[in-house]
Amino acid sequence: MMFFAWHKVERSARAAAMLALALALAGCAGLDPGGRKADLPAVPTAAPRTTGIDTPAGSEHKRLVALFGGEYHFAAAELYLNGILARLAQTGEEPSQAYRVTILNTPVVNAFALPSGNLYVTRGLLALANDSAEIAAVMAHEIAHVSARHANQRAELERNAAVISKAAALIQSRQKGEEVQASGRLSLASFSRQQELEADQIGVRTIQRAGYDAYGAARFLASLGRASNLRASLFGQKGGDEQPDILATHPATPDRVRQATAAARLSGPPGTGASGREEYFNAIDGIDFGDDPSEGFVRARRFIHPKLGFTFTAPDGFVLENSAQALLGIAFGGSQALRLDSVNVSSSTSLESYLASGWMEGLDANSIRSTSLNGIPAAHGTAKGGDWQFRVAVLRFGNEVYRLIFATRTLSAATDARFLESIESFRPLAGEDAQRTRPLRLRIVTAERGDSATALARRMAVAEQPLEQFLLLNGLDATPAIKPEERYKLVVE
Repeated sequence: MMFFAWHKVERSARAAAMLALALALAGCAGLDPGGRKADLPAVPTAAPRTTGIDTPAGSEHKRLVALFGGEYHFAAAELYLNGILARLAQTGEEPSQAYRVTILNTPVVNAFALPSGNLYVTRGLLALANDSAEIAAVMAHEIAHVSARHANQRAELERNAAVISKAAALIQSRQKGEEVQASGRLSLASFSRQQELEADQIGVRTIQRAGYDAYGAARFLASLGRASNLRASLFGQKGGDEQPDILATHPATPDRVRQATAAARLSGPPGTGASGREEYFNAIDGIDFGDDPSEGFVRARRFIHPKLGFTFTAPDGFVLENSAQALLGIAFGGSQALRLDSVNVSSSTSLESYLASGWMEGLDANSIRSTSLNGIPAAHGTAKGGDWQFRVAVLRFGNEVYRLIFATRTLSAATDARFLESIESFRPLAGEDAQRTRPLRLRIVTAERGDSATALARRMAVAEQPLEQFLLLNGLDATPAIKPEERYKLVVE
């Protein structure tokens, strides 16, 4: 959680939206679930240097990397991925196109490509994949987007849709203009779904020609769907892969799995190509899992930030999710939510004045109370906006003012008491707590005789549904037979 300041007034309707936890980033594999960072070899002093203004492709690369937490350097994984990429490029639709893969420092499961040939995979995606064929399928899918000029085609369609929508708004009624715009969005969404299916098909053919198991694409897509459903269940929501939003840009995962499996059957039965499980496991053994250590850690309902020196515990029932912008939480299927972030506020401005300054519309000025929590100056109050009611607190700690916003449909006395108790849990982090909190890593272990999925899952350093997460990370079904001497992924401290 890397805090940053907001510099604009938020409307009450947007305050509710702020707490809606729309966290899954949109990309080819948009989803969620990274130890030890390995340094890349130093650049030789004789290596050529470039100077001057960035190219558009270079600027886009920097922007995208910054958006996803920066580059993640882990030498074994980088070397292995670039080896797979070189092999795929030779058998792709355009063998002359140069490609380079960058690992992004985020637990979000995602992958994308730029027309320049820059490919990106997140460390969350590396943790979800289970063999070389699966990760090759992801990269082949992205190569297909580049070779098929999907970005250019989409940009052209967007330009045409914008022109048509503008013309409709000028020469027709407002209602008709809105109908045209809605039709354009539907066409664009349908076009994007077709691109994804086309990229899947091209990707399957590419990995088959490169000698990989063509069923790797279907396996990874199935894991992707399971990850989506598990994430939804953690947040008390129903998974939506079977009935996607009609405007979603991606086809439903079961459809993609079926079509990818059908394409793979054209190359032969399962096992025809190489899966490369052992080699892949060797390449990812020890990568960071979950939150970036520099942004703090979520441990069940507790948030710990050793770098900033504080800890906070959410109320019962909350599931927390950390992001580069804020700590977010949701409870009871979305009927309650929270946000923790920070702002720069002059030391000459009192907390009461800042709380009443208008950044939170609907605040009841008469509800503001000043207090001291664990030696930290604080002020809190209540607000209303739309269908939501809020308990808002600001705390001056270090050089920042931290803002805790709780939202609920009905702020009963019992609910408010839970929120206030949680606010009071914000405190400086004791030295021993900081030392005991270590980042999570993905560790590859060898099963012993008598091991079961349940026994291995007990070794997982995750609080929520450890068995389900163990099965997901290892691509196992609900009642797997654990094989002695077989290697499996665990999340450890």
